[in-house]
Amino acid sequence: MNHSALAAFLRSRRDRIRPADVGLPTGPRRRVPGLRREEVAQLAGLSADYYTELEGSRGAQPSAQVLAALARALRLTGDERDHLFHLADRPLPPAAHGPTAHVQPGLLGLLDQLTATPAQVITDLHEVLVQNPLAVALVGRPPAQRGPRASLAYRWFTDPASRTLYPPEDHAHHSRVLVADLQAVAAKRGGDPEVTAMVTALRRLSPEFAALWDTHDVALRRTDHKRIAHPALGVIELDCHSLFSEDGRQRLLWFDAPPDTEAAEQLRLLSVIGTQDMTPTRPPAGG
Repeated sequence: MNHSALAAFLRSRRDRIRPADVGLPTGPRRRVPGLRREEVAQLAGLSADYYTELEGSRGAQPSAQVLAALARALRLTGDERDHLFHLADRPLPPAAHGPTAHVQPGLLGLLDQLTATPAQVITDLHEVLVQNPLAVALVGRPPAQRGPRASLAYRWFTDPASRTLYPPEDHAHHSRVLVADLQAVAAKRGGDPEVTAMVTALRRLSPEFAALWDTHDVALRRTDHKRIAHPALGVIELDCHSLFSEDGRQRLLWFDAPPDTEAAEQLRLLSVIGTQDMTPTRPPAGG
């Protein structure tokens, strides 16, 4: 690991980012052209002391998860993200999936602007990559899992607890929507082994999935109306929208409600209570 080169690269990337670029307020007394070290640490979910050690050419080799979080916080391009991994002597992770996936900068920039509505970036297999605070408060954090279980589509048909996010009478609708979406993704990926393995496993494990898969219904989920069962606020009726990345592998997903509705008031309350009323049994994040 090249400590000094890694430190210099982090400093150079930090200096070029303005607070407004990442949704932070611009104060009158800033002595640095870009972000402060503690701001980068906050955005990446790291301790300020640990990040300061990295920029000071000290500390242990950062993990792939830490590097991915720093790439997101510093809005690195794909080439810059790869360079960061090379400097840290870590193998490059998959580009689009898993906890170390590189979120498309365009989607991440839009996510930064969505401060008043729940929003998150997910993969085409319904893995949550990054969320804003309101999305965490609404649907919970993603599970700390890898492989198929990181996907809501997989957990929906194998783990009954994942369905508690929605009222029982809506489950059949979500099953149909998830399978039709996965059909479209499988066709678009053209025999991708990751998708093939997931479909094979779900056909074996879930009769419901197998029956729906055999209908051959195909439809990418672009918009949907959802009723989300929140533990503190009750059922919240929201419209869910998706914006796709150019390659279709990632989606910016956000929830909104018409003004002057009960759901709009519930979203306002959600921004007040945040995650303080979330319980340990809150279901994992949904897509």
